[in-house]
Amino acid sequence: MIERVLERFLFASRWLLAPFYVGLVFSLGLLLFKAMQELVHFIAHAPQATESDVILGVLTLIDLTLTGSLIVIVIFSGYENFVSKIDAADHKDWPDWMGKIDFTGLKLKLLSSIVAISAIQVLKAFMNLDNISDRNLTWLVVIHLVFVGSGIILALTDRIAEGGHKVAKD
Repeated sequence: MIERVLERFLFASRWLLAPFYVGLVFSLGLLLFKAMQELVHFIAHAPQATESDVILGVLTLIDLTLTGSLIVIVIFSGYENFVSKIDAADHKDWPDWMGKIDFTGLKLKLLSSIVAISAIQVLKAFMNLDNISDRNLTWLVVIHLVFVGSGIILALTDRIAEGGHKVAKD
């Protein structure tokens, strides 16, 4: 009986994660506000902008969009994996990947998004070489390579672990 009560209590504790996901929704709203600010700034300065300025502005908007997408992935996948299932039948616009992504897939999507965001930061730095120090550029490249390496190692370890589970099932 004590074991059953403890297990129910532990299982119910997953709902403590729900406020974290609500907080991420608010952070998505703040990111939208910053994206709109950036868009207004971008449009206002477009007539006198150089080609590099336009590319940097577009890269900034892409960066903000990828970050917003990353937040959405974390909200829905995390909620589905750790708190409660969402009934997709009630949502006609429900993306196919939602409800199908497991924790391993979530980790890979997160790291892939982080690598893409990091790559955009490095590209923005290369487009703006006159205004960035060699030291800062070096750090951006090193950090990006660490993210890429981490992604490769994570994918390999997940693949190895998945292969071990397939062998165990056979």
